[in-house]
Amino acid sequence: MIFRQLYDAPSSTYTYLLADDESHEAILIDPVFEQSQRDLALLRELGLTLKIVVDTHAHADHITAAWLLQQKTGCKIALSGNAGAVNVDVALAHGDTFGVKGITLEARATPGHTNGCTSFVLADHSMVFTGDALLIRGCGRSDFQQGNPARLFHSITEQLFTLPDDCAVYPAHDYNGRTRSSVLEEKIYNPRVGGGANEKDFVHYMNAMQLPHPKKIDEALPNNLRSGKPESGKMPEEPTWAELRVTFAGVPEVEPEWVVQHQPELTILDVREADELGEVVVGLGNALMIPLSQLRARINEVPKDKPVVTLCRSGKRSSIATTILKSAGHDKVANIHGGLLHWQDL
Repeated sequence: MIFRQLYDAPSSTYTYLLADDESHEAILIDPVFEQSQRDLALLRELGLTLKIVVDTHAHADHITAAWLLQQKTGCKIALSGNAGAVNVDVALAHGDTFGVKGITLEARATPGHTNGCTSFVLADHSMVFTGDALLIRGCGRSDFQQGNPARLFHSITEQLFTLPDDCAVYPAHDYNGRTRSSVLEEKIYNPRVGGGANEKDFVHYMNAMQLPHPKKIDEALPNNLRSGKPESGKMPEEPTWAELRVTFAGVPEVEPEWVVQHQPELTILDVREADELGEVVVGLGNALMIPLSQLRARINEVPKDKPVVTLCRSGKRSSIATTILKSAGHDKVANIHGGLLHWQDL
């Protein structure tokens, strides 16, 4: 199985990618709206087809990317039927199984943080994705959005702590940089529900907590009850000046074919060194030559009246050039994918 744990720093949210290494079909758990470009780039670079997007619950601290990813890929949206959200293709109930070729997940209802909280257990019980029900050395709060500490205690102890001790726990959030735990660790060391705590211990602990409401709750909840679909129903605006694609590394790129077709509208910035310029490049005319080693000092020589696409032998050095250009105020910038090596394949 292909497995990746991805992170959104502003909301401390983990997104999980699971994919079968034979069928190349993929599942995304708890995707974040602002990270959809990153997630799509990773899927593309790994050669995966997104089939299902599923959220562990209707989040209060970020907006899900479920609807946006569906528009981009045609994937299905799954969520607990108890969440009360619309635009859901697969309304999950306790005990349901779902997945893709080669990967099966079981939905276990784990309410208490919200009514719709669901944990997803891999078929062989080696992994569980616990959402906000069980965190690493913690758990989701129970003081708003249908929260109920007694119900959460039973969800954790009866649905999660009954999994094998070595089952890896992957939560929806961690605010201290911790990435995974295990059922055994949480049964022993979780300060709220572990170490022999009973329901009374847990309920009094949770009721004593006084936490501010999530900063994005007023925006996040209404959007998440639409599966992340904006109130306007419109896709977010994207750059229109080019057929732009952003890599998982965050580099904006265009294909050489597109550059050839649009050369008069562009400034092509060749950042190779002087000793590399003897090679004749077919189809590449009127490029501005500024070696990468000199670009910062000569940045004012790059015109701002046209978009700038950068070029080098392999596309590596020119990707750094896009960063330099952006920091100097160029807003329409892209790297030519694969550099001259790819260009020569035209």
